[in-house]
Amino acid sequence: MEVNINFTEKAKRDFYLVQKAKDENDRHAYASLMNYYWDSIYFMLLKMTNNKDDAEDLTIEAFGKAFRKIEQYTPDYAFSTWLFKIASNNCIDFIRKTKQNTISLDKESEDCSSSVISNKISTEELNPEETLINEQKIKLMRQIVDKLKPHYRILIEMRYFEELSYEEIAKKMNLPMGTVKAKLFRARDFLYNILNNSQDKI
Repeated sequence: MEVNINFTEKAKRDFYLVQKAKDENDRHAYASLMNYYWDSIYFMLLKMTNNKDDAEDLTIEAFGKAFRKIEQYTPDYAFSTWLFKIASNNCIDFIRKTKQNTISLDKESEDCSSSVISNKISTEELNPEETLINEQKIKLMRQIVDKLKPHYRILIEMRYFEELSYEEIAKKMNLPMGTVKAKLFRARDFLYNILNNSQDKI
């Protein structure tokens, strides 16, 4: 596959990184692409969702989808164009689903009396059996996380168990922000594969 002669220097740089990622499964190439576009993707999604947590999760999802589908990328367009399209389409789907859930909840509140709603809310509380199942799921999740290599496991624990921000993790680990994001993405990818191949489904 040859680079598009109309590409800018930046697009050519991305093209060669994509080739290394596709042909050699080069982790540094994946990390470089993520570092180049993380902030741009994140701020675009933040503008679309107006929610930092959603924007962060959707940014990770966007890179995950792009990297899993990287074999489908062709240099008809710049990689950045392809990536931004994946990110924006994924975000639009997310917003559409969220909006549907909100409308459904609002409609229900209009149709139901306050006593019925109160009864419904009370039934959503976990009973002892559900609480036990939930605790078992958390325990199983921790066991699966323990299967990761130490440097990945620590990142997952800090981000999702201790709920530290990227800035806090970078400071605590004495690592650049881009490295933390790239390593955390890789850790999530490993975790996803372990979960998929695990006999113990959560």
